[in-house]
Amino acid sequence: MDLQTLKLRYGIIGNDPKLLLALNKAIQVAPTDLSILITGESGVGKDVFSRIIHENSLRKHVRQGKGLVSVNCGAIPEGTIESELFGHVKGAFTGAEKNRKGYFEEADGGTIFLDEIGELPLAMQVKMLRVLENGEIIPVGSSTAIKVNVRVVAATNVDLVAAVRNGRFREDLYYRLQQISIYIPPLRERRDDIPLLFRKFSSDVAEKYSMPPIFLTDDAREYLMNYPWYGNIRELKNVTEQIAVVEKERTITRAILQNYLSYVPEEKMPALFTGATSGNTTAISDRELLLKALSMGQMISEMRNEINDLRQAVTQLAQGMPLPTSASVNNYPYLDTPQHHPAGEVQVLPTDTPAPPEESFQDSEVVEEEPLALEEREKKAICMALKRHDGKRGAAAKELHISERTLYRKIKEYNIDV
Repeated sequence: MDLQTLKLRYGIIGNDPKLLLALNKAIQVAPTDLSILITGESGVGKDVFSRIIHENSLRKHVRQGKGLVSVNCGAIPEGTIESELFGHVKGAFTGAEKNRKGYFEEADGGTIFLDEIGELPLAMQVKMLRVLENGEIIPVGSSTAIKVNVRVVAATNVDLVAAVRNGRFREDLYYRLQQISIYIPPLRERRDDIPLLFRKFSSDVAEKYSMPPIFLTDDAREYLMNYPWYGNIRELKNVTEQIAVVEKERTITRAILQNYLSYVPEEKMPALFTGATSGNTTAISDRELLLKALSMGQMISEMRNEINDLRQAVTQLAQGMPLPTSASVNNYPYLDTPQHHPAGEVQVLPTDTPAPPEESFQDSEVVEEEPLALEEREKKAICMALKRHDGKRGAAAKELHISERTLYRKIKEYNIDV
């Protein structure tokens, strides 16, 4: 089967090279009995690939079992997962009133799709390895092994390599599952496919409910393509259907689109630049907030030091003392002008006058600024911005160059009394 026919048959939209590579690999390995591990984020369509593999394999005409059996390992409680997968015999536990086949026995002769395999408990991973190596299952409460002929297709959105490294997934099971690995890219890695998917989903809604189709303006299309889509195709489909049904205006602008995507923090949106930085993208993140807070904290610290120096200089002038080098009259020229010091008042002493003993400065109010931690500086910057704007979060967020949503989260995180 050629790729175009395959895409039409399974409703796959897109021409991204990574997507086409995954489809090619699925077709090539489908006729074999090798175990397959499908990786990718939630919502990219891993279940569709399991159907492609099964329905293009030699097991598609299986009669004794159910053909393709799909199991979500993350949705089964740990206490019952062994019984669900391998079955149980009568009296194996309280409530086991009769023998029951598990999913593996139901899929005998066909394919079992184990979604979210990364959520499988460690105790079950050992038993799963035995099934893959020997093709045998032992129902709960039984001592007799049952032979099953099942092709395993597993899927996960978890980084199994990291899970192996952290001791949460068995290395031997990982390599046994990954005889063939298929990676499905997220939407943000195939941005050119996003407008095509939007058009397909909106057309389906228009046809289903006899509504006029919707169209994107250029800026809306650009915004759509640069949106991160953490929910991938599932999220895009949901948003598109909402817009197509709810909006009376059939031409969708960026402003309309943002109303349906505003629940995602603004700092996670790639910022689109124009002018000298045209073509570049970036993301305003919490790290940038920290950097801005550091810069502001440093600026505040420098201002305080200058105020302290100025206060010290004024105190010394009032006491008839010379200015120290760090606060010389050169730094504060307005202290040395005659019009500010009429006859009979304190005059500035020559700069070569010996400095008084250190004790002479004990009455001066000098604030020593201790280094602040990143979190403290960030909190301090937020507090200062809120104070300057009388607690108005919108204005404070604008000054800090962050979204109001991020500011609200930081206020809660640092327990700031607004």
